[in-house]
Amino acid sequence: MSTKAKLYDVIRKPIITEKATNASEHNAVVFEVAIDANKPQIKEAVEGLFGVKVKAVNTSITKGKVKRFRGKIGVRKDVKKAYVTLEEGNTIDVSTGL
Repeated sequence: MSTKAKLYDVIRKPIITEKATNASEHNAVVFEVAIDANKPQIKEAVEGLFGVKVKAVNTSITKGKVKRFRGKIGVRKDVKKAYVTLEEGNTIDVSTGL
């Protein structure tokens, strides 16, 4: 498995919401990451894939909701988000896709 494939295993996809857009005004980008990824792995993956310098990484885990589907109870998956703050002068354009 190549190194880039391993980095894409850590970072799943960018999150584009109103809150994430507000964070981008403060030089931060929000990604959905693997649930078992830690902050140094996330930092290494972002720096390796996008060629930027990362200042800080903050993470949060959102627990999956209990939902009904056709009368049966199911549970959505847990999601881990990483708020990646970039150094001054570095940017990532997530609207063009990975």
